[in-house]
Amino acid sequence: MVNGIIGRKVGMTQVFEDSGKAVPVTVIQAGPCPIVQLKTQEKDGYQAVQLGFGEQKESRTNNPKRGHFAKAGVDPTFVLREFRVQSLEDVSVGSIVNASVFSEGELVNVTGTSKGRGFAGVVKRWKFAGGKKTHGGEQDLRRPGSIGASATPSRVFKGKRMAGRYGAKRHTVENLPVIQADPDRNLLVVKGAVPGPPNGLLLIRKASKAPKK
Repeated sequence: MVNGIIGRKVGMTQVFEDSGKAVPVTVIQAGPCPIVQLKTQEKDGYQAVQLGFGEQKESRTNNPKRGHFAKAGVDPTFVLREFRVQSLEDVSVGSIVNASVFSEGELVNVTGTSKGRGFAGVVKRWKFAGGKKTHGGEQDLRRPGSIGASATPSRVFKGKRMAGRYGAKRHTVENLPVIQADPDRNLLVVKGAVPGPPNGLLLIRKASKAPKK
């Protein structure tokens, strides 16, 4: 049984509960994902299914991938990702995985790449308070202040929070409830926000850990 799927973030909206409370949700285009390859314990040392997602012109696919897709009997896809599985029963190369692998109320983990912010200062990157706004501190509003001692240890420690590249990193949000799964339209609606911008690539897996209370 496949426990995950590849998708793209469509955007955020809100739905209303029976009580009238507004709930923020993320709409995800989940699949369809053809199974391109099966990884077995005997041959590869682990069990997994390789899924494809997104249309890709054959002219933009290199020769090794063309042979890989031709062997599976599926059209070339834009991305390939593996999902570990406990069993390879009821799965076969060439079959399609869609949003029907999830059900309403189920918890999922969503992995994506956060929005890239470029080079950012310490106030934006690390939420520093900044300096004083009066009494001669007008030039220190967004400066980090001292970054180390003088004679001892006479250096800046590794890991010091300073200005630098911010965002564009892989993040996983765990235990998001599924509000709606619509395999006919290849849509998955989950509660809350997920990493990345609209149209960003996402990996959606069934949650493996119970939520913290």
